[in-house]
Amino acid sequence: MREIVRPLASVLSIACLAVTISAVSSSAVLAQAKMAPAPKQQAAPPPAAAAQGPTLKQMALTDKQIDQLLAGQKDIDAITDKIPDNAKPDPKVDAQLEAAAKKAGFASYDEYNTVADNVSLVMGGFDPATKKYVGPETVMKAQLAQVQADKKMSPKDKKAALADLNEALKSPPPAVENKGNIDLVGKYYDKLAAALGGGQN
Repeated sequence: MREIVRPLASVLSIACLAVTISAVSSSAVLAQAKMAPAPKQQAAPPPAAAAQGPTLKQMALTDKQIDQLLAGQKDIDAITDKIPDNAKPDPKVDAQLEAAAKKAGFASYDEYNTVADNVSLVMGGFDPATKKYVGPETVMKAQLAQVQADKKMSPKDKKAALADLNEALKSPPPAVENKGNIDLVGKYYDKLAAALGGGQN
């Protein structure tokens, strides 16, 4: 059975926030973060999974997997964008996701998700301004400072954004076990940021 919510959706959300924050105003970032805290993934995890916390099978990524992820992202997004909030598993949607993942070269949608989660884990630690890996906590602290210094942001939006970032800092994602993934994701950073960030400019 497919999981609609990937274990590291929050990491992806932070990665997308980091990519976006360097390109648009903080209030637009906040609006996007509120609209899609877990981009492309809509339903809540099962209670048992939520109680156990996020788990990720870390793996060494390859150029081929990155190419497959980029190739499949558009088709997968076209399917997951149509899934309503709190949707129950649907065998037809599962079949569409499996077919899209296989079309991109993955053995299954689960394999696609594992690769996407590993990429997201690494992306969350990249500074979008320098495109260098600095770690997710450093990225979140920089975002926190940027939001605090933003004079154009409304007090209400600023308070919400600061609360979200402070909450994220309380539960940082796991360390990247496969250090080679950092160089590999860095090599494809711009393409991955556009694909996983929803094509933002």
